[in-house]
Amino acid sequence: MKLKLLYLLFFLHLSYTYSQHKELSQQTEISVLTIGPGSSLNDAFGHNAFRVRDGIEDVVYDYGRFDFNAPNFYLNFAKGKLDYFMGKSPYNDFKAFYIWQDRSIKEVNLNLNEEQKRQLNNFLVNNLKPENKYYSYDFFYDNCATKIRDVLNDGIGMEVQYKEPSSFEPKSFRKLIQQNLDWNSWGSFGIDIALGSVIDKKASPNEHMFLPEYIHSFFEKASIVSNPEKPLVNTTRDIYKNKNDKISSNFFLSPLFIIGLLSIVIMCLTFNDFKKKKRTMWLDTALFIITGLIGIFLLLLWFGTNHSATAQNYNLLWAFALNIFVVKQVVKTVPRNWFVRYIKFLVIMLCLLLLQWVIGIQGFAYALIPLLLALMIRYIYLIFHFNKRLSN
Repeated sequence: MKLKLLYLLFFLHLSYTYSQHKELSQQTEISVLTIGPGSSLNDAFGHNAFRVRDGIEDVVYDYGRFDFNAPNFYLNFAKGKLDYFMGKSPYNDFKAFYIWQDRSIKEVNLNLNEEQKRQLNNFLVNNLKPENKYYSYDFFYDNCATKIRDVLNDGIGMEVQYKEPSSFEPKSFRKLIQQNLDWNSWGSFGIDIALGSVIDKKASPNEHMFLPEYIHSFFEKASIVSNPEKPLVNTTRDIYKNKNDKISSNFFLSPLFIIGLLSIVIMCLTFNDFKKKKRTMWLDTALFIITGLIGIFLLLLWFGTNHSATAQNYNLLWAFALNIFVVKQVVKTVPRNWFVRYIKFLVIMLCLLLLQWVIGIQGFAYALIPLLLALMIRYIYLIFHFNKRLSN
């Protein structure tokens, strides 16, 4: 019985080893798939995958998967400590899923020799093992698109020379993100609030490939360094073209409309206070609490997480974290003298924000403009109001 069990284990091991390192046929083709943007925020930037097909199977390997059921998923995601992983799917299932989502599918067939195909296939198979498939995700530097580039460069040691496409225009990381989003959407607004000035630097041509579409366009023009005359890609084709345009959003639910409406309320109440020589205390309390809480949240994203893109966020110039700690002065009819100087400091911070925006240190959400104007007007009125109270 024990002998039979040993034979069984031996043949299972042989079968597993063969499946992991089986010889590829001469007809084997390896290509890179590029999936177009989807309708939700997490789909808005597209997707990339390797496709390996031979006479036996036709499969897809892709990176950037995550498990919603993982312990402490949302907490780890917020902290930037969520492990992403590589996966494998039958090609027909993969294609059917994205056609069902009405997302375009493009394919570039890699111009590899048999040894390069074998190396790439073995790397993907080995990378899929449980002990290898997990990795720390980074939206800009280690995502589903950059993995495709890095597997060729670092995984199998292939030196690839990338040439800029004819339509290439260098852009900052922020502009590259926003070209995939409607500027007046909540997704775009949230990104501009949460991500700092580190994403306002110009991305190098190589760094543009954090977006799947650039993987496709750069691969089309690339060549193999060991043979500069040999292009990386030999054929390109569209597998599926999406049929429907993106659904337009409702303007009345957009950030510009809602924040603009709230800003008008703030300015109208301020004008009414000015006419009646009074102060709407609940409004000031709400403004200081809300801007303070947002500021604390942005500080936590900057210093309390592993997200590299949330650093040096100058939205803190309007969402000032210390506001939450001065609410005691806000609710007083006559505050301390230093509080008036504090409000003057807030006005200076808003001016600095405008200066940073103009000279390009950081881009801010356009939907913030009415709120920033309303805050400026309210702060100036509070200075005027409290100075008058303190002088009496």
